[in-house]
Amino acid sequence: MTIRRRTAAAAAMLALLLPVPLTAASTAMAAPAAATGTRVNPAELPAPTGRFAVGQEDLHLTDRSRTDPWAHTGPRELMVTLRYPAQRGTGRAPAPYMSTEEARLMLADKKLDQVIDPAVFAATRAHARVGARPVQGRYPLIVLSPGFTVSRATLTSLAEDLASRGYVVAAVDHAYESAATAFPGGRILTCLACGPADAPGGHEAVLGVRAQDVSFLLDRLTGRHPAWRHAGLIDAGRIAMGGHSMGGAAALPAMAADPRIRAGADMDGGLPGPYPAAGIGGRPFLLFGAAASAPGGHSNGDWSKTWPHLDGWKRWITVDGTDHFAATDFPAIRDQLGLPHPEAPLPGSRALELTRTYVGAFFDQHLKGRPGPVLDGPRADTPEVRFHTP
Repeated sequence: MTIRRRTAAAAAMLALLLPVPLTAASTAMAAPAAATGTRVNPAELPAPTGRFAVGQEDLHLTDRSRTDPWAHTGPRELMVTLRYPAQRGTGRAPAPYMSTEEARLMLADKKLDQVIDPAVFAATRAHARVGARPVQGRYPLIVLSPGFTVSRATLTSLAEDLASRGYVVAAVDHAYESAATAFPGGRILTCLACGPADAPGGHEAVLGVRAQDVSFLLDRLTGRHPAWRHAGLIDAGRIAMGGHSMGGAAALPAMAADPRIRAGADMDGGLPGPYPAAGIGGRPFLLFGAAASAPGGHSNGDWSKTWPHLDGWKRWITVDGTDHFAATDFPAIRDQLGLPHPEAPLPGSRALELTRTYVGAFFDQHLKGRPGPVLDGPRADTPEVRFHTP
């Protein structure tokens, strides 16, 4: 199966915002607000739940030891958004969600630029503040990698919540793997990887590139001459990786290649299995996905091939009433824009609450040594959540 077919949900990501299939007729029905200029208020992401305020800074990194594998010219580049525990009342205005041009290109890629106003989508309100003063301390580092063709902004709500709970969170955009990512100098890079990813072995090639990207990122954040001015906040002995879709799948090869990554979480990412055949050295791994990712489901049935090779602490958890993008910001955004998805009836705010609860508990347990009872099995207060032991 090609990566395009394997990630059909990702290719139709924002189409899931619509209450009906995306046809010419349904687009015409859904488009009036965008087409006629009717004012639509931007969505607001749920507030972080931890005790800290959240600061945010962007970082541009260049790996001059590698030629970009998709552009085949120039060095490999990354854009990284760092979020960290911050002092309340410091910093400038809340950080922007994304630029209007990034939103326009992303929506156009999904044939939704006439359905959703890019300016409204780009104006989604988050909670981190640019340049906020950090709360001094040493915090675990979590790297978050987004789904294929979408940007790091899609994981904003999860990243902000983790930072508020006492983590440094590095959300990374992998150059040429999204429909649109702004880079310094006014450049917006588009998805040059989309064609190669469809070739035989393309999925694995993308995962391998991302694993190299993450190792380089760790070098630049925790090495002797770190690239980030607040790198002293990072406890280099407590590092984990998580991600959505392709980004979640990339956590396994990244862990296999880099022993600094102590734990990994895959949020609805298809895995090329069985992988890794040699295991991951007993390190913990979380599989967290939509209902279709249950054993035998149509989404990520290939998890069953990888499951036996996860040789440490592990959980396979799914959430009823959700779709492929349940762990991202999109369910909450689409609900607020009045575009619910009938095949994913669980409210977006609840989907994000459960993602934050279970993914946060996983990192708390394995990076902070705080046992998470929610990870022990089904609970009456979370009836949507199912545990699997294939």
